[in-house]
Amino acid sequence: MKEMLWHKHKWPKEVKKTLKYPEEPLYTILDKAAKESGDRPYTVYSGVSQTFSQVLESANRIANFLNSKGIKKGDRVAIFMLNTPHYPPVFFGILKAGATAVTCNPTYTVPELNFQLKDSGAKMLFVFDFKGFVSRAYAAMKGTDCKHAIVCNIKPFLPKFKAVIGGLLGRTSDKVYDPEISTYYHDIMANYEPKPPKVTIKPKDDLAFILYTGGTTGIPKGAMLTHYNLYSNVMQYDEWVQLEPKEGGPVKKLDCSNEVYIGALPWYHSYGLTLTMIASVYHQSTCVCIADPRDIEGVLKATQNHKGTLLHAVPTLYARMASHPKISKYDLTSLKACGSGAAALAPATAKAFEAASGAILFEGYGLTETSPLASADPTRLSTRKIGSIGFPIPDTDIKILDIETGTKEMKTGEDGEIAISGPQVMKGYWKKPDATDEVMRTIGKQRFFLTGDIGHFDKEGYLYITDRKKDLIPVSGFSAYPAEIEEVLIEHPAIQMAAVIGIPRKDEPLNEMVKAYIVLAPGASLTEDELKEWTKERLAGYKRPRIIEFRESLPTSTVGKILRRVLREEELAKK
Repeated sequence: MKEMLWHKHKWPKEVKKTLKYPEEPLYTILDKAAKESGDRPYTVYSGVSQTFSQVLESANRIANFLNSKGIKKGDRVAIFMLNTPHYPPVFFGILKAGATAVTCNPTYTVPELNFQLKDSGAKMLFVFDFKGFVSRAYAAMKGTDCKHAIVCNIKPFLPKFKAVIGGLLGRTSDKVYDPEISTYYHDIMANYEPKPPKVTIKPKDDLAFILYTGGTTGIPKGAMLTHYNLYSNVMQYDEWVQLEPKEGGPVKKLDCSNEVYIGALPWYHSYGLTLTMIASVYHQSTCVCIADPRDIEGVLKATQNHKGTLLHAVPTLYARMASHPKISKYDLTSLKACGSGAAALAPATAKAFEAASGAILFEGYGLTETSPLASADPTRLSTRKIGSIGFPIPDTDIKILDIETGTKEMKTGEDGEIAISGPQVMKGYWKKPDATDEVMRTIGKQRFFLTGDIGHFDKEGYLYITDRKKDLIPVSGFSAYPAEIEEVLIEHPAIQMAAVIGIPRKDEPLNEMVKAYIVLAPGASLTEDELKEWTKERLAGYKRPRIIEFRESLPTSTVGKILRRVLREEELAKK
């Protein structure tokens, strides 16, 4: 890679500018981990662990099962689960069958999950066996190509006394099974040999998984990520994170087989999947499964008890951990490095969390379409710049292009649209070639992805975002897209027009909540409580409007387009 602006000043001297990426299926990192560190615990949940060898064996059984049921190379298989010990063997088992994983947000309602199953053409669905999950899955499968559900119960991964108590209290089961369309995870483990089918994978062409994102428009699209995209990104991350030991001495890369990842980020999303679940396999290190990251004390306890060394999370989680009234009771000094992404990291949050843990907290940037990591602050205090998103990582080229056409490169210091090129950039959007063409530009011989984010480089090559993706609403680490929510609201027979924007929370200005503006149809009546109740069946919790304002009209352009910008300006004027 030729020398770029960011290489000339404070680029970490230990970090290579370019790497050699093996063209191998992503699942070979699990094969290698089982061969070299087979007896080491990979997943830990509620005190029960699975070794790398056990996870590989389970993944091979799942691949065998899928093959026996007619799943072939290129078919899609969906995952609708929390961060439980099933997730890694299910994910890698799907890949070993030659299929593509479709990861689904576990908070999705029936219509949201139905859309994703229908659009992806998924033929099977792995679903967590817990209250509400299986019933939602069955309902969402109707009218889709998905005809079979694999029900994954947590009991095998619980200590015996917890499994018994949980069963007695009805907490570990949905209890709505339909044996005609269901298979059970434990039956696959008991009845299928750990013999995956022989499948030829072309890493640069074949998809590892499809993840749905609103992109810059808010209309859900499936980002197609190949085996090569994900393998490359985890290698880029491994090269970038080189730390100054707390006890002093030379900078070191992460210690394979001796790290402990705290798996608090959802694995259905590329941030948690790549930088925690997959990275922990690459590093042959333990991953602590956190099913509910909203339980802040649970995250603190898990970090202490398992001596966690690495944590990737969103700024709101770090803020809540740092401000938790019991944080002083927990020993977090095992943490070495923590990554922050998905929203801007406030300097006060970084300072407070670092004071409480002793770890360095560095900010990264990326998108679903980039696997996700594209840039990151140097992972040492001397060259980190809080407020920036650091440098493009190895083999990643970032250009700042004019907002109007996305073809003209801006000068250093000038704002423009951030465009990314690298081995981690997606293949395109599933079944949407026009949408793919809209966000891709060829400059020279390089293929760039237009992010929709506005930013600039400073004179030392540090990258800054000055405006977030148009209209996106960051809600507790999730991304809510107004267009998607508005489409649901308009379905209500009493609503004529709807507009949605994000409103910063008073106590957490970097974390927003959804506000909806509603114009009722002539003669219709609807209360705020009635609308909120109606959305419960149609929108995930983070997408539901927390504030609803009824109006006679909404600001529109000359062609009738609702101007969310005007609504945001009105809200800012109130402060």
